Amino acid sequence: MTELTPKEIVRELDKYIIGQEEAKKAMAIALRNRYRRSLLSQELQEEITPKNIIMIGPTGVGKTEIARRLAKLVKAPFIKVEATKFTEVGYVGRDAESMVRDLVYAAIRMAKQQKFEEVKLKAELMATERLLDLLVPALKKKAKTQTPFDMIFGGGANEEEDSEQVELTDELRLKRSEIEKKLMAGEMENEIVEITVEDNQSVPIGVIGGNMGEDMNINDMLGGILPKKKKKRRVSISEARKILVQQQADKLMDMDAIIEQGIRDAEQSGIIFLDEIDKIAGGEGYRSGADVSREGVQRDILPIVEGSTVNTKYGPVKTDHILFVAAGAFHMSKVSDLIPELQGRFPIKVKLHNLTYEHFKLILTQPQNAIIMQYQQLLATEGLELVFDEGALEEIAKVAIYQNENNENIGARRLHTVMEKLLEDISFDVGKYANSTFTVDREYVKKTFDTEEYLKSLEKYII
Repeated sequence: MTELTPKEIVRELDKYIIGQEEAKKAMAIALRNRYRRSLLSQELQEEITPKNIIMIGPTGVGKTEIARRLAKLVKAPFIKVEATKFTEVGYVGRDAESMVRDLVYAAIRMAKQQKFEEVKLKAELMATERLLDLLVPALKKKAKTQTPFDMIFGGGANEEEDSEQVELTDELRLKRSEIEKKLMAGEMENEIVEITVEDNQSVPIGVIGGNMGEDMNINDMLGGILPKKKKKRRVSISEARKILVQQQADKLMDMDAIIEQGIRDAEQSGIIFLDEIDKIAGGEGYRSGADVSREGVQRDILPIVEGSTVNTKYGPVKTDHILFVAAGAFHMSKVSDLIPELQGRFPIKVKLHNLTYEHFKLILTQPQNAIIMQYQQLLATEGLELVFDEGALEEIAKVAIYQNENNENIGARRLHTVMEKLLEDISFDVGKYANSTFTVDREYVKKTFDTEEYLKSLEKYII
């Protein structure tokens, strides 16, 4: 993030999203301001809060994708939630604070994955040693007296701790060396080995209290007082290696430090994308969703966006510096239908525009994850090289535009509907095209869609 200016951020977004320059610009500035804030004194950092953004535009024009790509770009914790999923306090359903808990879990997962990458190499070496111990036992089990508590709880110390090292003979060393070479060469991946894993079949229990709606495990409630139960599993060496690498990595990682880092990342870098916010606006004559006060949901969301402390099972989390990005089509309501206090917490309002014919043509081929490229790669696995000429791309864009204008406008998602129908026969009977090249031209598109008749029948494919 330190190396990316707003212009460079927009340039990165252009690789995946066509058009919507105004929204990209606003998001890029918001992300850069976070970096600028991090360079200030601690006292001033507390005073500067994020300028939350509300995106207004029809479905399928890139609102969610812009936020998601930005989060990946700066490696920030990110979650997408729908405002319609929340209910007012006192009703059955998800409370608004659950979005913050979800963000914290996402941040901790990210922090754990980052730490895992740091210790992965050492964990792999340790896992290989464990595999060698299993395949060529060099440990002599020491007799252990079980207590009644061990018998009741299925506990007992770790098997590795209950063993004493014996001196390796030359024969054992030679055998271990041979097995190690085979393991490194991947010659034993399908061999079966028995390993010890944790038994995680404890039942989650819903806890009623400060963290309403949050599930906790019985072991979490008891603070890890009970010993973890173990069980034996017979798995292939390839699967055993993955399990052992994770086990060894867990030993090398400090979970307390990871949780602390995750909470800090959520508080300082977290992004919450609040979708469908227009559905909880109180537009006159607008009725949909659960029969729960939409204004009540807005008032529940307000203190979180405003800045408050939310309790999670990992500890309290402050929302003062989390960036909130709201989005909605606002067909049946207006931004002014939101309660004034909530409007004031989203000072930046950005309008996203409908996609044009030119946009559809670019979406087909320009992004790094372009739709045409995806279908080409899928069918290449069957030995078919798929080629689209310029005329075909123009016709596909025309069909998509026509359908969006004459049916429900679903934006760029319409291209998936059109492409599925266009390639339906080829995908179904791909065998006869194996090891060959098939060119999709303008005439093939016209023939497949059968002009007016097909355009009308396409309604059944509306997403």
